[in-house]
Amino acid sequence: MKSLFKSKPKTPADLVRQTRDLLNYAQSNSDTRESKREEKMLELSKLIRELKSILYGNSDAEPVSEACAQLTQEFFKANTLRLLIMCLPKLNLETRKDATQVVANLQRQQVHSRLIACDYLETNLDLMDVLISGYDNTDMALHYGAMLRECIRHQSVARYVLESEHMKKFFDYIQLPNFDIAADAAATFKELLTRHKSTVAEFLSKNYDWFFAEYNSKLLESANYITRRQAVKLLGDMLLDRSNSAVMTRYVSSRDNLRILMNLLRESSKSIQIEAFHVFKLFAANQHKPPDIVSILVANRGKLLRLFADFKMDKEDEQFEADKAQVVREIAALEPKD
Repeated sequence: MKSLFKSKPKTPADLVRQTRDLLNYAQSNSDTRESKREEKMLELSKLIRELKSILYGNSDAEPVSEACAQLTQEFFKANTLRLLIMCLPKLNLETRKDATQVVANLQRQQVHSRLIACDYLETNLDLMDVLISGYDNTDMALHYGAMLRECIRHQSVARYVLESEHMKKFFDYIQLPNFDIAADAAATFKELLTRHKSTVAEFLSKNYDWFFAEYNSKLLESANYITRRQAVKLLGDMLLDRSNSAVMTRYVSSRDNLRILMNLLRESSKSIQIEAFHVFKLFAANQHKPPDIVSILVANRGKLLRLFADFKMDKEDEQFEADKAQVVREIAALEPKD
């Protein structure tokens, strides 16, 4: 007889609705018994794990696209994402990890060939404010940081973050004393400045003065070796990108920028020297060098040529050797301008 009363298996949409109800419960400060609350939170953890299992599959089965689409559609129908982000601090560590993976996966799920996560986020951009301020909270930083990087896969969301006041905070987050959080913030910062080429070019052109003033003083001239190394590598990635050619031309016309790069060339760290060279070569290759740039290069010509004479990669690299030979030729041929 028992088989007559078996409960119908829950659909992905049912699981999302149940999750939403429990997230609402977790968010409300209801004065229910502690044991009841624990029971509900345990149930919520199980549901989030089930959602993750539908989206990623498990050891027995691959994810089913129809189930993923149902789940995604229901998830963004109401404010489940907002609830999940706001309730994250109330979940245990394992459930936070599961929730982070669920949010990450949902950013890539298409329903009728549309990324509906993007549509949702465009009308809920304030959620980015919550995720970014997560870097101020040691317990939340890595979870919110991982979610944030997935959300900025959408160009409109990345534009919002780039144009917000939060961009200035990253210069401090990257230098937080907690190494893991600083590294996570640096990964997000790099993603923001390299993923969406046209948006990044527009941002750098509009915000050139304050951005590079902060970049130079807080990152390239940081007392922290890792910060300097990452910053000079990212600077090279940005300036060598074709879409940033106007910004690059402006950057290599500044004597202050040249001074900073020449100091980085003199570092004892080989990896910083190499990355600094990739930016320095742009100053040397500029066919319209301002007179003050020429005079600095002429005044330091002897030192620079001696430096490059001993300057080698650990492994043989034809492109590096060709670039170095070109830089040496450019500097040797310079004539002082009036």
